[in-house]
Amino acid sequence: MKNVLLPHLLGLLILPMVACTAPPAPTSPDSSQQPLVAGAIPDQDPEKLQRLYSLLSDYLEAELGVPVTYKPVNNYAAAVTAFRVGDLDMVWFGGLTGVQARLQVPKAQAIAQREIDAKFTSVFIANKSSGIEPFTDVKGLQALIGRTLTFGSESSTSGRLMPQYFMQQANLALQDLQGNVGFSNSHDATIKLVEAGTYETGALNAQVWKDRVAAGEVDLEKVQIIWETPSYFDYHWVINPQVKDRYGPDFIPKVQAALLKLDPAVPEQAEILDLFGGSPFIKTDNSNYAQIEKIGRQIGKIK
Repeated sequence: MKNVLLPHLLGLLILPMVACTAPPAPTSPDSSQQPLVAGAIPDQDPEKLQRLYSLLSDYLEAELGVPVTYKPVNNYAAAVTAFRVGDLDMVWFGGLTGVQARLQVPKAQAIAQREIDAKFTSVFIANKSSGIEPFTDVKGLQALIGRTLTFGSESSTSGRLMPQYFMQQANLALQDLQGNVGFSNSHDATIKLVEAGTYETGALNAQVWKDRVAAGEVDLEKVQIIWETPSYFDYHWVINPQVKDRYGPDFIPKVQAALLKLDPAVPEQAEILDLFGGSPFIKTDNSNYAQIEKIGRQIGKIK
């Protein structure tokens, strides 16, 4: 009788244990893994960049299943250096800095850009007291002869490289300006310097100008656009090939897919896209920046 009852008794004891077993926990990033470190050129207000990349890091962490952190840098050159030495795994670069970074890291890949980055533009702005009127042709840049001008960062595509290229197309040399050209270090700062009259004119990212005007942050009684450039390829994400050694051979396509998946119909994701300028991400590749590399070499920013 004991031998007959024993299996039944064991079964009764095991049932409560099975019933109390918790369901498997949802997958979460493995905190023991080395984090994926993202960065960006500091082209705008640091507080805005911190908010943007904190939200993006949280999103990528959930999508990729690995820890993701944002590491700010002080200037454009520092972003390129940090990517080269491996302190940053993926970086939101401008066209020029992206080319500079990829030339220093063999097999680094441009993986995503916004839709607007395939047709990006710069704007030249002027303090209204300068008397410079808006124009529609590149030759109108001759109006800057004898005027003061500030670019953004020395390595900015939209705030220096392409504006200087178009100045060359207008046969306008830096020596034709009044005094030394300025470098404000950010598009926001360029607007404020021209608005204040510190410089008569400035060149900057058209998207930042339009966003700041829409937000009511520009005094249009004091400063105006005088010319918008033709389009060119600009901002893009570049990723270091070493991430494949850390996370697996299919990791780069996973990162690309996560960026392309950002959906403006999902409120949390729409907030990220809004901070990026409201444009969804699309695929890109290294070949799209051949023009930027050519102009960078002409101007001496790439050797």
